[in-house]
Amino acid sequence: MPESVTLVLFAHPAVERARLGPMMAEAAAGMPDVEVRDLYELYPDFTVDVAAEQRALKRAGRVVMQFPFYWYSTPALLKEWMDLVLTHNFAYGAKGYALEGKILACALSTGGADHAYGEGGHNRYSVHDFLRPIEQTARLCRMTWERPFTVHGAAVLSEDERAATVERYRRWLTRLGPEDRS
Repeated sequence: MPESVTLVLFAHPAVERARLGPMMAEAAAGMPDVEVRDLYELYPDFTVDVAAEQRALKRAGRVVMQFPFYWYSTPALLKEWMDLVLTHNFAYGAKGYALEGKILACALSTGGADHAYGEGGHNRYSVHDFLRPIEQTARLCRMTWERPFTVHGAAVLSEDERAATVERYRRWLTRLGPEDRS
């Protein structure tokens, strides 16, 4: 695959109960130059094939972590993936930086409404604030951090709203664009 591919790391631990995430991942998989890796399908026992994942990262120009927002963070397997795959001297370090210049972004869904995230909301902080560790990971790896694609109240969206959200996601993935951005 050319380096213009967008790699979507789909991490949903309860896909059988999900209403939106699998639709988004399926739509992404149907797009040209998009590779979707379903981490929970690939690694149900959490035994991540580090070499395979690093090869996939090398092929990509853009990396999207798609997940439901669980306890203000990523699902466990995505965190495990980051811990194992983004190694010293591969993703960062004196002999590393295989990801330099690539784009990193998140596509996430929350159960709460948008007004629940922010200074006056139930969760006190914005989604952007909760994603700071991933943003800093991008910076450490010399990647370009893009603003996330966020869907609030995913569980209560109507069928029409889910379809519209999937279409917005496809447009967002397309706008991430090639890495020749200046």
